[in-house]
Amino acid sequence: MAATDLESTPARRRRRYRRRLRSRIIVTFVLLGFGLTVLFAFLTQEARNRVENDLVEDVMNQNIDEYARLYYMDPTGRPELPVQQMYARVVKRDRFEALRMEEPDWYELPDGIHNIVGVDDDGEAFTYKLAVRKTPEEWFFLAYDMTQATRGEAQFKRAILGAVLVVTLISVLLGWWSASRVMSPVSELANRLRQSGGNRPEELAAHFPDDEVGQLAGALDDYAARLTEVVQRDREFNADVSHELRTPLAVIRGAVELLLSRPELDERTRTRLLRIQRAEQQCTDLISALLLLSRSERGHGNTDVCKVAEQLLDSHRAQVGNKPLELRLEVGAELMVDAPESAVSVALGNLIGNAVKYTSAGEVIVRILPGAAEVIDSGPGLGGEEAAKLFERGYRGAHAEHSQGGGIGLSIVRRLCDLYGWEVCVVPGEVQGVIATLSFSSTAP
Repeated sequence: MAATDLESTPARRRRRYRRRLRSRIIVTFVLLGFGLTVLFAFLTQEARNRVENDLVEDVMNQNIDEYARLYYMDPTGRPELPVQQMYARVVKRDRFEALRMEEPDWYELPDGIHNIVGVDDDGEAFTYKLAVRKTPEEWFFLAYDMTQATRGEAQFKRAILGAVLVVTLISVLLGWWSASRVMSPVSELANRLRQSGGNRPEELAAHFPDDEVGQLAGALDDYAARLTEVVQRDREFNADVSHELRTPLAVIRGAVELLLSRPELDERTRTRLLRIQRAEQQCTDLISALLLLSRSERGHGNTDVCKVAEQLLDSHRAQVGNKPLELRLEVGAELMVDAPESAVSVALGNLIGNAVKYTSAGEVIVRILPGAAEVIDSGPGLGGEEAAKLFERGYRGAHAEHSQGGGIGLSIVRRLCDLYGWEVCVVPGEVQGVIATLSFSSTAP
């Protein structure tokens, strides 16, 4: 993955989390408003229905009792009802069986008030309440038309539904407004941190009131101060270590060059001195690369990758020993990279070193392509799970066995790639072994 992708991923994640928090606030307001309104509407509807039903039944009980009283005062007449929506009827003992034929539902009903649903002559449904009082000699019926009450209930339900929708819309607006107000200081804090770039941000707590965001800003100030102190101490330590190590390495380099200039050296001693010289150069390159990583600074240069690869192969040929291993360089194109030679040497050298270390027989080929360098070996290869963990710090492959190394070489390669915007990948070979590809995004003209 390129460095730009790694840098943009946290930014996208932060924006997504901010949208989620804003959305959660809005959804909370909407759910609260909607839930309370629905609960209030339900309770209001239930209370209205219960009160209306109790009032109607109370009126019907009073009227049927009054109707019976008036009937007993004048059995030959027909009492007048005080409520126009009510219809009263009395059935004498000799008409009980006739009622069974006319109104079978009424005939079976016990004393009390009952809800009746029927269909009129036009085929439309209607509802009414029926109060029943039965004595051995007379049966009293009092019907109350509930059509208007049913229409009123339907209108009330529509009004309640409209109120729920209006309150929900208001909740959305309030949630949006509240989320903006709540997220505004958080967004301002994030913008101030973002504007600081790679430097230590200014004092943040001074720009915010003494609330939760102000406390967060104060905690960030304290964390930034401690982090700056740690980074400064780390940089000073790296600079000191680099300086102190360069001095003895310079002494070693000078001594080796002086010894190599003597004509009386035998071949065995000269070989060992050349090996010391190559090790000194590797240490110098590694120190330079690690210093660049610690400072997160991109060094510049005009490095010939072919030349670096040839030097690295010469260095490893002296270390192959008795292994039947051939090291070859195939140049398909000239490749110049805008980076220090030490960085290219460390990155490519770790890939070549791993190929030589894990290949017991066969060949290791370094192929220079336009914009990339491939390291192909004929070793035991690796699985998909190993390839995914290969660049993790401290990870050693299944074929490491008792070989030396702490598993940080490829981790350094990955960090160099992140710093310079290069890409590195290791995939299994077509037949055996692996193919490690180092792609350079910044090439020198």
